[in-house]
Amino acid sequence: MPGDRLQRFRFGRAARIKQGRDFLRVRQKGERLANGCLIANWQRLPPDSPSRLGVITPGKIGKASARTRARRLLRETFRVHQHDLAASVDLVLVARHSIIGKNFGAVERDFLTTLGRAGLLK
Repeated sequence: MPGDRLQRFRFGRAARIKQGRDFLRVRQKGERLANGCLIANWQRLPPDSPSRLGVITPGKIGKASARTRARRLLRETFRVHQHDLAASVDLVLVARHSIIGKNFGAVERDFLTTLGRAGLLK
């Protein structure tokens, strides 16, 4: 049904990490893997809880427009592939300078490679 498909790819406020303490917890106590244009930090959650995403774009990347574009690319990649995750996780993605000038396909490839190496994909 068309409504199910829209629901499947939703990325609402409940799917976002918003608290600074949650970012800190994932970065300190979770696991980390760097690949391509991003660094992934994650911490596994109980199976019944939903996966959440937080995005960090350091000032080193460039001006505000470049950082905003990097955030949009990383959030969109997670939105499309959030149901491909094997387990519930809190995931914090840190954009690297190499994300500048990359298109969605290149960012998606780095995202899937990173999560595949981490064993987070089905």
